[in-house]
Amino acid sequence: MLTGSTTLARLFSVDTVTGLIDNQPGMKRHLSSMRGMFHDTEAVAAMLAEGDPLLYEFYDLGLPATAGDLAVGTSIVLPGKVGDEYYMTKGHFHEVLEAAEVYHCLAGHGYMIMESPEGEWEAAELHPGSAVYVPGRYAHRSVNVSPTDKLITFFAFRADAGHDYGTIEHQGFRKLVVERNGKPELVDNPAWQKGRS
Repeated sequence: MLTGSTTLARLFSVDTVTGLIDNQPGMKRHLSSMRGMFHDTEAVAAMLAEGDPLLYEFYDLGLPATAGDLAVGTSIVLPGKVGDEYYMTKGHFHEVLEAAEVYHCLAGHGYMIMESPEGEWEAAELHPGSAVYVPGRYAHRSVNVSPTDKLITFFAFRADAGHDYGTIEHQGFRKLVVERNGKPELVDNPAWQKGRS
């Protein structure tokens, strides 16, 4: 970086093959921490009896969570299924409900599932180079539908937005992404409960 004075700018690199950011430590989520997220509880129990597979991980720069700053990082969802349901992130609302977020797909094939507190929903398909703007008031979840490749996205949102995982743990998402005849399909979640408003 060329500069003539002291700067607060932070130069960082994102590996578009691995999703890693400057060797920052990440957070890993295994199936055991997603127990109530998948609809096929028997498949969850059977998989956990064999081990505890990694479903996804995410990395960020660890910047201050203060108003006016941005949180940026990567999310990496591994390929795989629990029963017929594709691996996915837990999903969250923001604690600052009106906070939006942007995801840019670096690698893989998947969907961003979005849902408002009132139950309105949308699914955006992700391929390398595509990006999705998740508006404020919408919970969001990344789903990897590739049988072989990781879904890697780069994200940015206001740093003080926070994460509300509890609402999703309680009510789930209205739609699930499952495999039908070798292809992804969105279906109603029989366990969905209308929650936050």
